[in-house]
Amino acid sequence: MKYHKLFYALLCAATLSVLLCGCGEEKKKKLLMVTEATFPPYEYRDGKEIVGIDPDIVRELAKAANRELVIEDMSFDSIIAAVQSGKADIAASGITVTEDRKKKINFTVPYVTAQQVIIVQKTSTIQGAEDLKGKRIGVQHGTTGDSYVTEKLQQPERYQNGALAIRALLTGKLDAVVLDNEPARIHAAKSQTLKILPKPLVHEEYAFAISKHNKELLTILNQELMRMKNDGRLQAILDKHMNKSGNTAEKPSIPETLWEKWVDSVKLNFIDDDRYLYLAVGFLVTLEIAFCAVLLGVLIGFTVAVIRTTADRNGNLKILNALCKLYLTVIRGTPVVVQLLLIYFVIFGSMDVDKVLVAIIAFGINSGAYVAEIIRGGIDSIDNGQMEAARSLGLSYPQSMIRIILPQALKNVLPALGNEFIVLLKETSVSGYIALQDLTKGGDIIRSQTYDAFLPLIAVALIYLAVVMLFSALLTRLERRLKNNE
Repeated sequence: MKYHKLFYALLCAATLSVLLCGCGEEKKKKLLMVTEATFPPYEYRDGKEIVGIDPDIVRELAKAANRELVIEDMSFDSIIAAVQSGKADIAASGITVTEDRKKKINFTVPYVTAQQVIIVQKTSTIQGAEDLKGKRIGVQHGTTGDSYVTEKLQQPERYQNGALAIRALLTGKLDAVVLDNEPARIHAAKSQTLKILPKPLVHEEYAFAISKHNKELLTILNQELMRMKNDGRLQAILDKHMNKSGNTAEKPSIPETLWEKWVDSVKLNFIDDDRYLYLAVGFLVTLEIAFCAVLLGVLIGFTVAVIRTTADRNGNLKILNALCKLYLTVIRGTPVVVQLLLIYFVIFGSMDVDKVLVAIIAFGINSGAYVAEIIRGGIDSIDNGQMEAARSLGLSYPQSMIRIILPQALKNVLPALGNEFIVLLKETSVSGYIALQDLTKGGDIIRSQTYDAFLPLIAVALIYLAVVMLFSALLTRLERRLKNNE
């Protein structure tokens, strides 16, 4: 009897605790903001955090909407698509309000007026827009500066972000860069050889982008933005960031020797602010995606190869064979970055799926098409007499394929499969398009902070090279063991 009482007491206590938890404060819904954090002072990285004008403003807007702000860093090309597809709630990356963009998304009320300006070397003879024709002009792809130069002047050289364009200008690969005035001011302040021409190209307004299906959120954000304008909070945020140079390391004294230059550059790129962690974290993400994707690719490839081989030999599985041919044609005929974006923004557009899983699926499907043809070639390389001998011994077709043909085919195509893994490992470098911080993206983040293209790129290249060399050595060892078994 006493055990029954104890059981009921525990049951009542558990029920009461559940009720109390249920009556407690409800967990805040997240407000997901997407941006490209290479656009100081509007958004940039300070250590591990993404800071700037836009994050500070959106943080206030999130409080008004009773939401928890989450910020993701992705390519500028993808942020509008992320909002359109419902992958993000708000896009904030110094986005200019244009009529074309209004057709696709809604904008909040503007929060700042900006300008597109021209940056040149101090020794340049370019004095204004009239001198730009025929010159090498750099822009950030997808920005209004890109649109202006294309429509009014000529086809520009498009870069993924403003920092890369500035680096090209510093190294003499460009004659001028067209960029927003505040980022241009910060870039010019970091170099003693750059200047901003006094006459701007065009004036524009920045606003936050919201999906057309999220009108309730748009109303809340507009109301809070107006309150921030009226009570001075907005101006205080603008003054806070525009009166400082952004996330930049102090310029060190000019080293006297080559060794001092090298040590100083290593310290700036990897030691200061623990920037090496960008590469370390990105490397782990790259390995995770590549390893899982190659397993998925091998699974898909084996299945497709067996179906196609069976159809060729026996005339069976015609419908499945036709689907496999369509799969091979589509996947091998389209770029992997397009497949990645389609899977993320279209196929999984309405679902909250982990980005690593999306990347694994995208690269696995892509790799499967190539693995299928590699394995099919390996199967065809096995003499038909072996299948006939296996069948004459009483083995069924599936048993003959699994026990006799496939093991030999796998050994024959092992070098080609190893090469496919190496290609897949390097293809994961486009993961940054869906806000994944892989190894390449880690190098991009470092370059956006230090404006040094050499060491971050060399570090990324060396890491990829080391992994490829290690895998090649393991593959060679495995091939030798298989040959010894012969």
